[in-house]
Amino acid sequence: MRILHTMLRVADLEKSLAFYTGVLGMKLLRRADYPDGKFTLAFVGYTDEASGAAIELTHNWGVGKYEPGNAYGHIAIEVEDAYTACEKIKQRGGRVVREAGKMKHGTTVIAFIEDPDGYKIELIQKKSG
Repeated sequence: MRILHTMLRVADLEKSLAFYTGVLGMKLLRRADYPDGKFTLAFVGYTDEASGAAIELTHNWGVGKYEPGNAYGHIAIEVEDAYTACEKIKQRGGRVVREAGKMKHGTTVIAFIEDPDGYKIELIQKKSG
């Protein structure tokens, strides 16, 4: 068994695609419209779906806003350097909501950013050695 994807409902698919591809550097893996169901699915990730997990962005036509709710936590992405990643994300128009730094009760360097719908994404700095 393996994780295939995580699905997020997004209000503005083009804005979300711009964030995940332009700001986070993911690739659009596939996209399909479902006119009978009035929705579009777009899959993004860093590698092809046969090699790694993806994020499924679901856009239900006519829905302009979603609330992430209090059960959702975050998506985690490993980065080489969280400080540099935050600067690059800000330069590309992304929103950093917790600057890079050590965890409150640990030594791991983390940061948090938000996508256009307010979903949290944790950046975890790769441990050296």
